[in-house]
Amino acid sequence: MRAAIAEAEVGDDVLDGDPTTRRLEADVARLLGHEAALFFPTGTQANQVALSLLSEPGTEIVVEECAHLTDCEEAAAAALWGVQLRTVKTPDGVMTADLVRERIRQGRFCPRTSAIAVENTHNAAGGKVADLETMAALRQLADSHELPLHIDGARLWNAAHALGCPPERLAQFGTTVMVSFSKGLGCPAGACLVGPESLLERAVAIRRQLGGGMRQSGILAAACLFALEHNLARLGEDHARAQIAARMLEHHAEVTPVPPDTNIVMLDLRTLAADEAARRLAAAGVLVSVFGPRRLRLVTHLCVSEQDVREAAQTIDHVLGEGGS
Repeated sequence: MRAAIAEAEVGDDVLDGDPTTRRLEADVARLLGHEAALFFPTGTQANQVALSLLSEPGTEIVVEECAHLTDCEEAAAAALWGVQLRTVKTPDGVMTADLVRERIRQGRFCPRTSAIAVENTHNAAGGKVADLETMAALRQLADSHELPLHIDGARLWNAAHALGCPPERLAQFGTTVMVSFSKGLGCPAGACLVGPESLLERAVAIRRQLGGGMRQSGILAAACLFALEHNLARLGEDHARAQIAARMLEHHAEVTPVPPDTNIVMLDLRTLAADEAARRLAAAGVLVSVFGPRRLRLVTHLCVSEQDVREAAQTIDHVLGEGGS
């Protein structure tokens, strides 16, 4: 990947286009079955441009209560676009049509729903996958209310692999879809937004307003092209290693793993506070994320071997055994 970056053919993407970036955009649009794609430095920026395109000030977007848009984007929808998020409470992170239907508002005196946004896979729910039937029902519901549907697909690649379908099968349900290259595909940066060509033409100006006009962006796009060719097909290895970690800890006295759909394993703690558990594990050489007062997150990726996973699970077993006492 670093060699691909060093050897990338570049231009000026702000002025007359970068050839490597143009090639990536064309490939991603084709891979996801949409008219056009636009390259972004981050998924958050791509998500926010999508919200700008699909909504208008003074309206609201229906989204799951613990989605990345809700919890991890610094209230950007309100700060940038004058749009509020109307959240849906779910038992497992999967936003079904029945749950969303109850949150759509079109009457007088209340904010009007302007769009629906769904995250697939759902990060905070442990990489939970919304399947094809769920996505189709959401698309049907959106159409019945004449609403656009945005898919935050930072981990859409993982969802597609878990379902055994090509990525375009999931992407077809979105008016716009964001995909990231800096998660399981291992790139240093980069995301794409796909959708109708008319929308993506407008997105160029909004991206520039947000500081996303990059010059020789081909050095980043080259990494993404490399990842699509070499790293996309191996995502199943990450999913299998997440299963190994969960199985190794499934009978632990302190830790209860949530069975993973993809490459994320949530660990719920019985007695320890998550920040204290994370501190102890870091001292023993295992880095985990804190995802709640008593919840930790493990993520497998291409830099983590099966042996690494087994050693990490053994360390967790030892360090947190009997509450870490």
